[in-house]
Amino acid sequence: MNVMTIIPPRLPGEMTTMKQAMSRFMDTLLFVGCVVLLVPHAPASDRFPERPIRVIVPFSPGGGSDLVARVVSEKMGEALGVSVLVDNRPGAGSTLGTALVAQAAPDGHTLLSSSASFVFSPNFYTNLPYDPVKSFRPITMFARTPMVLVVHPSLPVKGVKDLLEIARRRPGEILYGSSGVGSNLHLNTALIERMAGIRLTHVPYKGAGLAQIALMSGEIQMLLTGIQPAIPFLRTGKMRALAVSTKERLPVVPEVPTLDEAGVRGFDSAGWFGLFAPAGTPDSIAQRLHQAASRAARNPVVVKQLAGEGSVAVGNSSVEFTAFVHAEIAKWAKLIRELKI
Repeated sequence: MNVMTIIPPRLPGEMTTMKQAMSRFMDTLLFVGCVVLLVPHAPASDRFPERPIRVIVPFSPGGGSDLVARVVSEKMGEALGVSVLVDNRPGAGSTLGTALVAQAAPDGHTLLSSSASFVFSPNFYTNLPYDPVKSFRPITMFARTPMVLVVHPSLPVKGVKDLLEIARRRPGEILYGSSGVGSNLHLNTALIERMAGIRLTHVPYKGAGLAQIALMSGEIQMLLTGIQPAIPFLRTGKMRALAVSTKERLPVVPEVPTLDEAGVRGFDSAGWFGLFAPAGTPDSIAQRLHQAASRAARNPVVVKQLAGEGSVAVGNSSVEFTAFVHAEIAKWAKLIRELKI
């Protein structure tokens, strides 16, 4: 806008003082300022995303969280029209990468893809630089990973009821493995113990693969593990499946009952992977992220890829995912206190 066209022209013979000139100039600035305020500005959602999006995975490359994040991120990027880059930041039991996202600008360009460790870690570490509830805005759950309860063929049990009977008769004698103290496998097996009223003996290993090898060698008798890595050994008879961890049977092993059906009433648990944004992310941006992420998780190509990794695609609403995360934090906090980990 040309300011000179706004200033009223002088009348013939008008004497202009410095004070009058300054007055007219200030009136002009006020007028221009009002015009600028009236010009509509594009909302944050229209400008988002303005650059590539970084999804921090607080684990090393190659693990379940990393694989799921990479599969979904590719389709997210297509929906948003920008690159979605996975950035692995392992360390301190996943709390290092998680803290980076908690401290990031809430503009939707730095996100967190995490797993069940998100709800475990606050109970293991003191003075965390973030709060799992207050520091994040859950966007959607990418997928769930059902588990299967397996035993060594030498253990004389045909089902969960037989296992529970032996465990009650001989408390502490059945050895079960896990991928480490405080891991998803450890805590879920401990939950089975509590809900079934039995006592087992925990043998932690440095990874689920080593625990599975220990089971097949007879070093331990029982293991709760991911369904996909167990299938080849179930088919060859090197381990026996007693039940799956979810309330629904799994299409890949339809003959295997659920723990709920088999006697541990109410048991329904699985590994999971989900997307979080920093707290304070505007609603408009969070909604765009949810739309892109949930659609990506349900994309037929992604569903097939996730199934190949033993995961079931979800892509639920932000409200549902938030309620789930809060409930999980409360559930595991109680158990971890009881275990005194």
